[in-house]
Amino acid sequence: MTSTPFPAGFLWGAATASYQIEGAHDADGKGPSIWDMMSRKEGAIPGGVTGDVACDHYRRMKDDVAMMKTMGLKAYRFSISWARILPDGTGTVNQKGLDFYNALIDELIAAGIEPCATLYHWDLPLALHHKGGWMNRDIAEWFSEYATIAGRAFGDRVKWWMTINEPSVFIGQGYGDGSHAPGLKLSMTELLRCAHHVLLAHGRGTMALRASCSQPVQIGFAPAGYASIPDTESPENIQAARNSLFKMNGQHIWNVRLWLDPVYLGHYPAEAPGVFGEKWHNPSEEDLKIIHQPLDFIGFNCYAGYRVSAKTGSTDPGTFETLPYPQEHPTGSLSWLMVAPDSLYWSARFYSERYGQGKLPVVVTENGFCNLDWVGHDGCVHDGARIEFLHSYLHGLKRAAAEGIPLGGYFQWSLMDNFEWAEGYKPRFGLVHVDFATQKRTLKDSAYWYRDVIQSNGAYL
Repeated sequence: MTSTPFPAGFLWGAATASYQIEGAHDADGKGPSIWDMMSRKEGAIPGGVTGDVACDHYRRMKDDVAMMKTMGLKAYRFSISWARILPDGTGTVNQKGLDFYNALIDELIAAGIEPCATLYHWDLPLALHHKGGWMNRDIAEWFSEYATIAGRAFGDRVKWWMTINEPSVFIGQGYGDGSHAPGLKLSMTELLRCAHHVLLAHGRGTMALRASCSQPVQIGFAPAGYASIPDTESPENIQAARNSLFKMNGQHIWNVRLWLDPVYLGHYPAEAPGVFGEKWHNPSEEDLKIIHQPLDFIGFNCYAGYRVSAKTGSTDPGTFETLPYPQEHPTGSLSWLMVAPDSLYWSARFYSERYGQGKLPVVVTENGFCNLDWVGHDGCVHDGARIEFLHSYLHGLKRAAAEGIPLGGYFQWSLMDNFEWAEGYKPRFGLVHVDFATQKRTLKDSAYWYRDVIQSNGAYL
């Protein structure tokens, strides 16, 4: 065991999202969300399952926090259900919704766990969807109102905030291919406008949190992206991987620079008008100033990555090629989760270089492994593949720390098995197994392994 390079106060945590675990979909004045609508759409979710009950966390919160304490978590990233606080998205506040999150925050603090709140993790109030949702520019103001209410209610105790989770995913799949809520299939012109409204909401939400929280807070957001990993660590391949991550490669909504450049650099990629042509929306300078709010950390969700090499025979040193994985390459139970152990190292390095200039700490806001776990005859869940996945990925993060890349935290996805959106309940990402028929929780082997990592501040790796 070697000494750990992880800084004191590093946030070793786990993460969840409100719709995926809370249940109580219409309890105590909560309004419906777009996922309440989507999960009732015939054929949308395998088996016709919904998040109506999910992990029943709304009613089992105290026991779940006690479980987190047993696991040794130092931080817990949860999302607030917008519709639980504002049933109509704006206007009348539901006090019972505030009461739930106040109780959760107090319980976490009493257990010695840092509460880290995400304002938006995909469950848009249905009432706002009927007003146009992310297609309506007014959503930036609706989000600002919501952020102000949350900041005033919780900002005396919650120091760590994330505005919006994985915007490329909920726009790309919710408004692009229709596989996620609200199930729309818009044109690229419309998608780009939705994306711009998301970024405006992030900016307005950040401003609202700064104004409404009663203590200094740490604010960021949680974009998603695959890692670009150099096939070998030659200067040419490292540059090829960097170019691969940040290149505007075609007319799609998934490019990380489309989301991160406006937030951290104050402008959209210079190539965007040429790439999108007449579909581009030509944002105003005023909008860009709203989007470009000072942030306190660089958050990113990363599960997998591609290996990249400099293109053989090219006279342009910036060109690259993505190397295909062989058919037998290990994956999670969802095919997109290709195991790539160097993902966290290279993502942290490249994001820090471009957006942090070595100053802003990097926070891995999500990373984890899905498997088909079950409780064995001995009453335990032996998830060795998850332990191997986490060990190899976190070893890369340890390398980043040793090389001086500033790090703020790591949140394992997920605390417990839950409703995995359009996949239903079959894929299991949790450190804790949930029997959805009985709601019995069973800590998996990985939960105990992660506890040892946390207790050693990463020296166990």
